[in-house]
Amino acid sequence: MSISAIKHDPRVADVEVSDTTLSVLLRDGRRISAPLSWFPRLASASREDRTVWELSAAGHGIHWPKIDEDLSIDGLLRGQPAH
Repeated sequence: MSISAIKHDPRVADVEVSDTTLSVLLRDGRRISAPLSWFPRLASASREDRTVWELSAAGHGIHWPKIDEDLSIDGLLRGQPAH
């Protein structure tokens, strides 16, 4: 019998920010979604500024340079809103 191990890779593959939701696709296929209201800087930023993001912490975080906002995947996985 063959058992294949599930490979967890909690690094960011893609980010989508709508007017109501932050959604992060991880490299292992998981998707994390949270209400945009949990992240006041993102919620108050323009749609255009929310689309400009980059990886940080070797893919374990997200940085929005135009907003100066940083979120960690660990915090998102724990369901932790921004302060």
